[in-house]
Amino acid sequence: MARKPKPVDPLSALLATAPSSTLADLIVQLAATRPDVRRECFDYLKKHAPLSENQQRQSEGEALLAFWSELAPDLSELDDYGGGDYEQADHVASLLYEIEQKLSRKKIDTGYRLEILKNVLPYIESSNAGLDDELYAVAYATCYDNHDLRLLAEAFEAMQGDWTIDHARHIYRKLGDRNKYLELRNRRMIYGGDYYDLASFYWKAGEKEKAMQVAEEGLHKGQGSMDELRQFVAQRAKDAGNRKRYLDLQYAQAVDHLTCDKYKAFRKLCTQAEWKIYETRLMARVKDAWASEQLRIRMHRKEYDEAVAVLSKERYPLTVWNSDYQLRTAKHLERCFPEEILKYYLSGLGNVKTNATRKEYTRKAQVMAKIQRLLVEVLRDEARWRTYAIKVKQDNIKRPAFQEEFSRVVPGWRELT
Repeated sequence: MARKPKPVDPLSALLATAPSSTLADLIVQLAATRPDVRRECFDYLKKHAPLSENQQRQSEGEALLAFWSELAPDLSELDDYGGGDYEQADHVASLLYEIEQKLSRKKIDTGYRLEILKNVLPYIESSNAGLDDELYAVAYATCYDNHDLRLLAEAFEAMQGDWTIDHARHIYRKLGDRNKYLELRNRRMIYGGDYYDLASFYWKAGEKEKAMQVAEEGLHKGQGSMDELRQFVAQRAKDAGNRKRYLDLQYAQAVDHLTCDKYKAFRKLCTQAEWKIYETRLMARVKDAWASEQLRIRMHRKEYDEAVAVLSKERYPLTVWNSDYQLRTAKHLERCFPEEILKYYLSGLGNVKTNATRKEYTRKAQVMAKIQRLLVEVLRDEARWRTYAIKVKQDNIKRPAFQEEFSRVVPGWRELT
């Protein structure tokens, strides 16, 4: 059987009859209002046409501007409304990433890079589109040398925003412009990070006495996170052989938002004799930590009475997010403290007489299964289980979804009478 001839695309047939000047005019008209088409044209010609080096670089730059034209309307809308839906934001973010990647290959001529930078800066200044990271990445990617970086720093400085001033200051420091760095640095000395930044600058410049003066001042005046500053001073104390000063600073670091990891790290630093000095003070601060960290510390120290006391103050978690350790600890403590853990589990049921979603019924059924296991297998009191379970079942007899989920999750629920 003979094959049917492949049908010819009418558009292809018409294009074959048109002179090259007509085709060129058609493409230019289409690309004039369609940035994506314009970009694809440049990409296609780079691959299939014999372009000179200058034409290649021009194509790279024009394709970059086409990317910008493609995202500009959506970016403007995001900026006007303080963000938008995920799809729109992801689309703009992906195009900004493409621009940043193309710039990073160091093949874009100065004029095109300056044009992109000019377009990006107003959105950095407004900081309202929800895409600051991507916009800053593009701005930095336009800089191919120190001259470009200085222009960017000056642009950031002119905006007068705290965050843009921070960027300008970091650039001046990188460029080795001491005067400009110090001018901007001394405008704001509030946070621990501010004092650390200045102290580390002086230290690297060899002005160690001045560095330590700034650092000590920061320890007394600094606000917010002090981690970097404390570690800076602690390292100097260690290098100078001042063990007490070093440990005092590490202690302050440990109890600042105390966690189990910080507890263990500080304990590891101390000798047995040193730990005796700090242990009582540190343990007095445990009550200020998050409940989850209190629990971890108590379990690490095998202080199970204290651990169950922490659990007893907390309600059973309503979501599985970040609650795995808490629930595993409860199970671990069941045999030593069955009544306390039973009370903890019961808090997870809440009000069992109210209507809820099927998902919530499932969650409650999973808690009920734990209550059943504790009463039957740990306390060996099946009668107590049956009395409680039957009452809950009767209270929800008119909730079919409740009964279905409990029958699916709790062993023997359907047969309870």
